[in-house]
Amino acid sequence: MRKDEFHLRFFMCVFESRHVVRTTQSTAGEASSSNMIIQMPQSKADFLEKLESVDDPNTVGHVPILETEWIMTHEEHHEAKTLGIGKAIAVLTSGGDAQGMNAAVRAVVRVGIFTGARVFFVHEGYQGLVDGGEHIREATWESVSMMLQLGGTVIGSARCKDFREREGRLRAAHNLVKRGITNLCVIGGDGSLTGADTFRSEWSDLLNDLQKDGKITAEEATKSSYLNIVGLVGSIDNDFCGTDMTIGTDSALHRIVEIVDAITTTAQRFLVPASGSHPRYLALVTSLSCGADWVFIPECPPDDDWEEHLCRRLSETRTRGSRLNIIIVAEGAIDKNGKPITSEDIKNLVVKRLGYDTRVTVLGHVQRGGTPSAFDRILGSRMGVEAVMALLEGTPDTPACVVSLSGNQAVRLPLMECVQVTKDVTKAMDEKRFDEAIKLRGRSFMNNWEVYKLLAHVRPPVSKGGLHTVAVMNVGAPAAGMNAAVRSTVRIGLIQGNRVLVVHDGFEGLAKGQIEEAGWSYVGGWTGQGGSKLGTKRTLPKKNLEQISANITKYNIQGLVIIGGFEAYTGGLELMEGRKQFDELCIPFVVIPATVSNNVPGSDFSIGADTALNTICTTCDRIKQSAAGTKRRVFIIETMGGYCGYLATMAGLAAGADAAYIFEEPFTIRDLQVNVEHLVQKMKTTVKRGLVLRNEKCNENYTTDFIFNLYSEEGKGIFDSRKNVLGHMQQGGSPTPFDRNFATKMGAKAMNWMSGKIKESYRNGRIFANTPDSGCVLGMRKRALVFQPVTELKDQTDFEHRIPKEQWWLKLRPILKILAKYEIDLDTSDHAHLEHISRKRSGEAAV
Repeated sequence: MRKDEFHLRFFMCVFESRHVVRTTQSTAGEASSSNMIIQMPQSKADFLEKLESVDDPNTVGHVPILETEWIMTHEEHHEAKTLGIGKAIAVLTSGGDAQGMNAAVRAVVRVGIFTGARVFFVHEGYQGLVDGGEHIREATWESVSMMLQLGGTVIGSARCKDFREREGRLRAAHNLVKRGITNLCVIGGDGSLTGADTFRSEWSDLLNDLQKDGKITAEEATKSSYLNIVGLVGSIDNDFCGTDMTIGTDSALHRIVEIVDAITTTAQRFLVPASGSHPRYLALVTSLSCGADWVFIPECPPDDDWEEHLCRRLSETRTRGSRLNIIIVAEGAIDKNGKPITSEDIKNLVVKRLGYDTRVTVLGHVQRGGTPSAFDRILGSRMGVEAVMALLEGTPDTPACVVSLSGNQAVRLPLMECVQVTKDVTKAMDEKRFDEAIKLRGRSFMNNWEVYKLLAHVRPPVSKGGLHTVAVMNVGAPAAGMNAAVRSTVRIGLIQGNRVLVVHDGFEGLAKGQIEEAGWSYVGGWTGQGGSKLGTKRTLPKKNLEQISANITKYNIQGLVIIGGFEAYTGGLELMEGRKQFDELCIPFVVIPATVSNNVPGSDFSIGADTALNTICTTCDRIKQSAAGTKRRVFIIETMGGYCGYLATMAGLAAGADAAYIFEEPFTIRDLQVNVEHLVQKMKTTVKRGLVLRNEKCNENYTTDFIFNLYSEEGKGIFDSRKNVLGHMQQGGSPTPFDRNFATKMGAKAMNWMSGKIKESYRNGRIFANTPDSGCVLGMRKRALVFQPVTELKDQTDFEHRIPKEQWWLKLRPILKILAKYEIDLDTSDHAHLEHISRKRSGEAAV
């Protein structure tokens, strides 16, 4: 019997002191089953070890274990479900509101309830904590339904003067003690989190005063002897040190970029969009995302002769044919002498010296509004889950912590360490130590600034030719952000003094000689354009290696930047293999992952995936809204991604799906039936809508039509079903700020690597690169951008299904299920542990 013909599932139940293991094997046209009794194992590993030793009476030798399910014993499952029993958690939002706060509140409430804890809303921030009464209400599972797509914060946020005084904090402590609340999750900026830490440090003294005044009993004081505090940073400014992104920042970038894109279509005037209150990060990333000519931010004052430099820069861009210039101004921008620089100052300067028609657009509070992006919904959900775990694991000796994001990893950092570094930034700026201020902001901010300076401040070369010749191409299906990566690669290459060629239609174009030289203006305005301006095809190079080699020689190509998906990675492997036959292929090359499927080995993220994810979320929001006011309805939506379930899983987490079917997590008809029964129970509550996502290749038999028909039949009389296949709309549209910024920095880093590798490979008057590290994939791995030889990634690749063998996002699947109210185990072994900001910063993502 072949291994792939054998299907084995284990169903375990507790029967006295033994487990009954049922094996069901299916072969072509036959099925049989048998029962075997083995002694109860102590653990999953023990179970698997014992099971390997059991002979199947229907086969020769041992049973091949292809698929296993470890079903916890009742006692083990009960322990996981009772982490929060006897505990109470309060959640509040404070300070300025930010998109994505609702996702965090929803996660705190639902995971708290899942663990057995009581969870309370504190309405109107610290003011509600001080006032008590109806401002502090117990939350239910249904009370946080339909919150994900809402901007702002549904529980309200207010700045509270009372809480700054000890009397106000005394009243707040009284309100918490009377409700048995000893765990507080605060979502806000550095001021809100600092107030929480002050509250915690005074807690014992506050209890003593309350007990002396007879407001609480000794028993109540004992039960509430310590207060756990966990902070989530909710702020559009992203100015809190210790985290790569704060909740709300990505959504604010969406609002800004949408407006700037709309402005640029006029292409007639010189415009100065001015951002809101001190949003240094927003201004900087917007400049990268929109290809702005200049950005003014407080941390990086311009040189003393900035007026001349700015005017020269604008004149040069006009000379090269540009009809529009964009300058981004952060409120609070200053020169090196501390003199404020305003948008009106810049407007007057340009009108007076250049005579250009100039307009000023002030964005203001529009940045805080609108629907949260997919990134912020997922970030808020992940941080909310981590906050609950941090609270439940807290002890009297655990310092107040803040849950942060480093790369794609959740980390816990001491709250006051982060607050102190944030204050150090302000102090450094006040003392005009601007270089130190940038370093304190973190490596991510530094890298953004360095890439911006290269693209905006360095004068491009005038003469053609160059030190080395590098070609750039797109391979595979189009993905939003490809053009931004090409633009960055071309311009950084030109700045370095290289000659840059662009190849049309991928490897096929390289074989046919569809190659031309690109100058600075060639890629002008490409950052915000979707698709692939160069053209892209899925053709692999293997059949055309001879023609490709000939054109490499003809055009004197000394390095190759390949921007694309799985085909780009596979093509890189074929180029490496072709070196044995053609010496011309012995040139450095780097693959930049760009695909909506996010399935390129060696990278946790791919350019284009964020745009596709936001398209799916927006569509799901509208589809769910279409059922508002109607009877109960369930929507089945098919997403792209090939065999990779990234889009279905992450969109399910961002859109609040009840289920997301993917290839990486096999499912059976019984699983489908459980999902239907789950929705039937859900429809008995106040929630009247359901959402089910299906990855396009999750199962060849359980198709979208099959699942739709199943739900329709089983839901008769309870809910209606509708299906939608999103199709190629997921590949279209303008790239999101994340994809633009990610692509720009990936292109810059790839070209920097390329220049170094070409110099390293220069021998005897020619380029000869034949080492494994001369052909790499540039990818984000956890907290850093790394170059990995394509040959070393082969063992990590499932070539049949075109996916990596290990994918980080699969660890988020339990969160999706818990938030959808499934009775599953919450694995706490992989949760973040407390780190220190100094240690984190030394290994921070160089993104």
